[in-house]
Amino acid sequence: MLFLDKISQTKKLLLKTTIVTTMASALIALSYGPVAFADSTKSAEDYHVYLEGTYIGNVTDKDVVNKIIAEKVSDTDLTIAQQVKNIPYQVFPIAEDETETVRTIRNIFQLQTEATAIMIDGKSVAYVDNQTSAEEVMKKLIHQYVPEDQLAELKARKDSGNSTLPALKENETRLLDLRLSKNVSFSNEDTAPRKIMSAEEAVTFLQKGTLEEKKYVIQKGDVLETIAHDHHMKLADILAMNPGLTGDKLIKIGQKINMTVPKPFIEVIVEKEVNKKEEIPFKKKVVEDKSLLKGKTKVKQEGKIGARTVTYKISEQNGVTLNKDEVNETILEQPVNEIIIKGTKVIPSRGDGTFAWPTVGGYVSSKQGPRWGKMHKGIDIAGPSNRTIKAADNGVIVSAGWGGGYGNKIVIDHRNGFRTLYGHMSSLKVRAGQTVSKGSAIGVMGATGDATGVHLHFEVYKNGSLVNPLSYLR
Repeated sequence: MLFLDKISQTKKLLLKTTIVTTMASALIALSYGPVAFADSTKSAEDYHVYLEGTYIGNVTDKDVVNKIIAEKVSDTDLTIAQQVKNIPYQVFPIAEDETETVRTIRNIFQLQTEATAIMIDGKSVAYVDNQTSAEEVMKKLIHQYVPEDQLAELKARKDSGNSTLPALKENETRLLDLRLSKNVSFSNEDTAPRKIMSAEEAVTFLQKGTLEEKKYVIQKGDVLETIAHDHHMKLADILAMNPGLTGDKLIKIGQKINMTVPKPFIEVIVEKEVNKKEEIPFKKKVVEDKSLLKGKTKVKQEGKIGARTVTYKISEQNGVTLNKDEVNETILEQPVNEIIIKGTKVIPSRGDGTFAWPTVGGYVSSKQGPRWGKMHKGIDIAGPSNRTIKAADNGVIVSAGWGGGYGNKIVIDHRNGFRTLYGHMSSLKVRAGQTVSKGSAIGVMGATGDATGVHLHFEVYKNGSLVNPLSYLR
């Protein structure tokens, strides 16, 4: 027979681990008086279950109750199973719903144990075995973001009341203040054993907190896979939260997407000073020189990196920097500027090595490369706003006239290793030996020679070798 104080069929049985021995004997005992199970070999095996003389149901297997008790005992490390034995049984002819009986018994044996709750702003959020463990959890949480020696130094300084702080040494860090974002307290409570965490588990739980939906704004260079990795999410989760978004769909800078991010139960807020040695980058200064040809440059003075020590005041929340202000600096070595001499001298017959677009607008209708079984040496430009053809750079006209399959053709020597060729023009405006400047009109676009339509055929040669015009046009 199971002896219990007066309880209803759904009331929880509280077994506290601190008083296991005495409670176990009082709650579950053996007797040959009024029975919990009755047995007879002359009838069908159908057992009625009584608790404190009150009928709570029946089972076809007498081990069902013992199994439930064993499960609950295991949950709380109680050793009461050894006390359940030699229970007499008596058969009753009527069988009832065993599932409901088992559910009732399980509800009765909802065991709880005493624990310490870590309370955030008065709400219990995590359970550990005792207050010592709770205090250890908070220490471990704080030490995730603040070294123990800095924390000890801050405590000693506050205890001494010394408010005068010496200047920081190079690469030194000093803790100014530490606080928690919410009020933390401890409370002794009864809870299910499965809810009790180790100190390490509790620290992680407080840090991860709950999930909160936020918007993320797409930045330059973002891809969905990288965004998912940086936020400790799976790509599939992001796609599920953003209907219409697919892994192969382009995302735009400034676009907002839904994200689920962890919201910690509590944040550790740190104020600190940090001294760092940093490089001072040198500046690049460009000086124009009329005696140097345009397009030419030379280094007059090499740049040299400087150095400084700087003290920052930094505010962090759970290790994330919120504010960083420069307090002071000491220059250790001034940087030396790099000085570049840039030529501006223009010789009408000499190019500067950069090519202007040779038509008034238009588009590339055919690129350089294999075409129709042979090499297409240049690019074709069609569809301009007007048909004027312009010199791509300063130079001297080498030839201007009929060029066979090129039709009316012009070749310009830019006197710097480059030559350009212009073909299929309807008419020419220059002659051989004439000096031309970049952007000056040299002819009119046409379809002479082996042309299938009105366009400019444009070729570029460097030191006698054919090159791709698109690599040089600006």
